[in-house]
Amino acid sequence: MTYRTLVRAGVALTALGALIALGTPARAEPGDPWVRAWGLSNTGQLGNGTTLDQQTPSSVRGLRRDDVRELAGNGGSAANRAFAVALLEDGTVESWGGNGNGQLGDGTTTDRPVPVTVAGLSGVSTVAAGNGFAAAVRGGRVWAWGQNNLGQLGNGVTTDAATSRPVLSQSLRGVTDIALGCGYTLALRDDGTVWSWGENTYGQLGLGTLAHQNTPKRVPGLTDVVAVSAGCHHSVALRADGTVTSWGYNVNGQLGNDSVVQSSSPVDVKFLDGVTAVYAGWYHSFAVLADGSLRAWGWNGSGQLGDGTTVQRTTPVPVPGLTGVQALSPGYQYSVALLDDQSVVAWGDNSSGQLGDGTTTASPTPVTALPPGSGTTRVPASIPWRTSYAY
Repeated sequence: MTYRTLVRAGVALTALGALIALGTPARAEPGDPWVRAWGLSNTGQLGNGTTLDQQTPSSVRGLRRDDVRELAGNGGSAANRAFAVALLEDGTVESWGGNGNGQLGDGTTTDRPVPVTVAGLSGVSTVAAGNGFAAAVRGGRVWAWGQNNLGQLGNGVTTDAATSRPVLSQSLRGVTDIALGCGYTLALRDDGTVWSWGENTYGQLGLGTLAHQNTPKRVPGLTDVVAVSAGCHHSVALRADGTVTSWGYNVNGQLGNDSVVQSSSPVDVKFLDGVTAVYAGWYHSFAVLADGSLRAWGWNGSGQLGDGTTVQRTTPVPVPGLTGVQALSPGYQYSVALLDDQSVVAWGDNSSGQLGDGTTTASPTPVTALPPGSGTTRVPASIPWRTSYAY
């Protein structure tokens, strides 16, 4: 029996005792070693062995922060969609939550409220989660699994049948990063080009058309890209010179070009330079500047931009009082950020406790989910749903 198996067995017994005694998962303490999760848990996506919502951070069973290199969550309102995937330091991948489309990659369509191993994957360098599907990069190539009704797996096939084990996306090498939207995939290559496939209803593939694609296609005219981020139906890319471009759905101004007209080709986000990171959410977007300050634009009906209002923004605006941003994830009508003191803050909708402050009260300004010194280095959130993670 391995050390990791022993740890899991011990955690399982501890968690079971907490469930028997209290009826709910125990709250994660700021100094504990586990990956934390909170918010909605309708399909077990919190990974704590239950389907109970959590208004404060709880521990993902048996998954230590030090063992996780990357984590991603996604899923939507449809049954068996919400889930998470984690890339471990040893290059293997684990997953948990809803599995109706085979998105856990374990060869079944059975929901799992605790982590299980994705079949046949090792040597992985990055992972991402979409709405009912997931992907990983190994040796510069993309492997994907789960729903494929719009060609989002990129293997040249479009099918409603669940693909519950990883398959190879076609004809693409040199991939360094991937980002998954609600039904599509973006891939960044080592030459600074961006490739896309899957759903294209709103031009989110950036190809100048609205046709879905079941194999990778290069986004025309886009070079020197250093980072990509996929929202539900819109895409954002950061260039090496610190400028930002975007494309796709734009009814809420999430492209940041002072318009609400969708674009199937990249357009420049206005009034931005010196950007070091970009993040696309459900229908809103963020950019972190070199000084650690934050800019936001797009949908703001629940205060998810963090500017203290619920006013939609079609160009970037400052997020007041928030500096030292190290990482950020915009979810469904809310956002969560990691600050340089290792505290985690969140704002926007809170109907499932996804802000992590112990309430279900919405807030248009940041509230604290984890205090300074929490040991957190990343804060993924489910883009089209209401679940948050910290590790």
